[in-house]
Amino acid sequence: MLPHYYSLNEYLLNTFGSKMYKLALNARMTCPNRDGLIDTRGCIFCSAGGSGDFAGNAPTVTEQIEAGISQVSGKYHGDDYIAYFQAYTNTYAPVEYLRNVYMEAALNSHIRIISIATRPDCLDDGICRLLADINSIKPVWIELGLQTTNCNSVRYIRRGYKNECFADAIMRLRHFHSCEHIIAHMIIGLPGETTADMLATASYISRYADGIKLQLLHILKGTDLADDYAAQHFHLPELDEYIDILEEIIKRLPPDMVVHRLTGDGPKKLLIAPMWSADKKHVLNPINQRFMNDCLIQGSLYRK
Repeated sequence: MLPHYYSLNEYLLNTFGSKMYKLALNARMTCPNRDGLIDTRGCIFCSAGGSGDFAGNAPTVTEQIEAGISQVSGKYHGDDYIAYFQAYTNTYAPVEYLRNVYMEAALNSHIRIISIATRPDCLDDGICRLLADINSIKPVWIELGLQTTNCNSVRYIRRGYKNECFADAIMRLRHFHSCEHIIAHMIIGLPGETTADMLATASYISRYADGIKLQLLHILKGTDLADDYAAQHFHLPELDEYIDILEEIIKRLPPDMVVHRLTGDGPKKLLIAPMWSADKKHVLNPINQRFMNDCLIQGSLYRK
C-alpha cells in the first residue's frame, strides 16, 4: 500500500538510509520579538521557554546531546541523531557565537543533521554564509515559523514580519547554499481563520519550502493567547474537524513535500486547551485511521 503522505521517517530512510531521533537543544539565545528590537511580548502563543519547552538545560551543547541520548536510550537504539536548536531564535546572535555553537554539534559523532529553528528576519548574508560553512560539514535544515499568511492573523499573533520577508529569506538561503532542507511551520486553528485561509497558507508554503510542520493551535498557561482565550473563549477545532482540515491540506501539497509533523503536543503542565491534544498517541491513531479510511493521497489535488 502506498503511504498516505510523505512522512519525515520516509524521507530520512530515502535520503540517509535510517530513521533518526531529534534531540531538542537550547543554545541560550533570545528573540527580536522579545528583547525590544521588534517587540517585548513575543508571539501571542509563545511560552516563556520560547517554544523550546522540551529543549535541554545543560550548560553546553555537548552535555545536552549526551543527556538527550541517555534519556531516549530505552526507546531508540540507533546511532544517528538530529541536533535540533529549538528554543527561541537560533540565528539571533553574533556570528562567532553561532559558529561555536553549531560546530560543537556538527563535530559530535552522534549528530547526522543540524536543524535550526529561526526567524526569516534573522538570516542576513553573514548568517547565511556561516550556515553554508556548517552545511559543508553536516547537512543543515532551517525551520521557519511562518504560521500563517493571513494578514489579520499575522498581526494578531504578533509575528513581526511580512510574508515577503519569508520569501526573501528562502531565496537568500538558496543563493548561499546555506542548507539542504527548509521547513515551514503552520498553525491550524487560529481565531477567525477559515479552511480557505489555511489552504492559502499551505499553498504559499508549497511554493517555497521543502517540508511542512503542521501544528494545532495550543493554548498554554502564561501566554497572552491564554488571556485572550479566557476573555473570548474562541472556537478551537475538535479532533474530527482538525483531521478534516489536515486532509484538505495534505491533498494539496506537492507529492514530494516532506510532512514533518501532523500535530504537536504542548507541555501537559501548561496546556489549557484543547485537552484532546494532550495524548499524542490518541491523536495520531485516529488521524492515521481516517487517512486510511478516506484513501488519502498527498498531492491528489495539487496544482502548481
